[in-house]
Amino acid sequence: MTNIPSAVALTRDLVRLRSINPPGEEQPCVELAGRVLEAAGFAVAMHPMGEGRTNVVATLAGEGAPLCFTGHLDTVPLGAAPWTRDPFAAEIDGDRLYGRGSSDMKAGVAAMVAAAVDLVRLPGRRAGLALVLTAGEETGCDGARHLAGVAGALPSAGALLVGEPTANLPMIGHRGALWLRAAFHGVTAHGSMPEQGDNAVYKAARDVLRLADHSFDAQHHVHLGGPSINVGTFQGGLNVNSVPDRAEVQIDIRTVPGQSNDAIRREVAAVLGEGAELSRIVDVGAVASSPQDEWVSGVFDLCERAAGRRIDPKGAAFFTDASVLAPAMGGVPVVILGPGEPTMAHKTDEYCLVSKIEAAVGLYTEIGRQWMGV
Repeated sequence: MTNIPSAVALTRDLVRLRSINPPGEEQPCVELAGRVLEAAGFAVAMHPMGEGRTNVVATLAGEGAPLCFTGHLDTVPLGAAPWTRDPFAAEIDGDRLYGRGSSDMKAGVAAMVAAAVDLVRLPGRRAGLALVLTAGEETGCDGARHLAGVAGALPSAGALLVGEPTANLPMIGHRGALWLRAAFHGVTAHGSMPEQGDNAVYKAARDVLRLADHSFDAQHHVHLGGPSINVGTFQGGLNVNSVPDRAEVQIDIRTVPGQSNDAIRREVAAVLGEGAELSRIVDVGAVASSPQDEWVSGVFDLCERAAGRRIDPKGAAFFTDASVLAPAMGGVPVVILGPGEPTMAHKTDEYCLVSKIEAAVGLYTEIGRQWMGV
């Protein structure tokens, strides 16, 4: 149990390890977290999913189903805008710890690992604890899907705590996401003789405009709101003096409980018509736990005492690995709770507050302590 880093120190170590996805290369981050957990007494299993890409599952035995902490270790790219801070230096300035992935969500992973180390030391604990740390979340929960597809890789669990950035305010779930690519095909010709071709951009434009007025027949969820649809990209043609023979759009659909992503895909295909060739980019379901669930309400009570105010149940704007892990673990209740700043996720000069990292360790430790019956 020697040389166990603090949550802030571990956050800095993780931020300094580049794990931008694509390509990912999360293995050094995952191995670092795994070494800390193994040194603390957890049974640690690595689950590779490609070169330089690994997931880790760490378990601490106990009575009954364990509580599961989960987080991902990949980050999004830096973006086109220049950073004023080195994105991999993990510089601390006042209460801010800067770096890509600091809020989304290496601080959350570090706080969970630090809390797990504290929980190991508690005498008289009964229930167990598990940590599932993944690769590839940013591109559609790839690591979680890999684990769900490997027999025996995921532990049983009684509840799932996701350390995504919420500024330490609990959330009961999130909307689902269905991202579609729609390709339209035509016939190329010289730009001076367009009548000899078939313009794929015109086809795409006519069909995609139907989506602007489309709404899904779905009941709004009391905490997650309603579904939405947005055309995020439109690309077509290779040069100005040719008739384009291909055009492509990408469509971002956010779903609520009760909707089927398969049914939505068929609905969009019908709206676009036979000229659209649809393929999936991301396909994850909505997650919504009941605020009346005993464990969920207990987490909210704890966070309300820490915040000194009432916290109304609501869902996150982003999706998480809970889309895959919660059903794979038998439909367990989910709370999303992490120290990162949700407004800083994916932004230039991303930072997390040091004070919130430290506070998250206390929250996670108390949530674990109550679950473990100490």
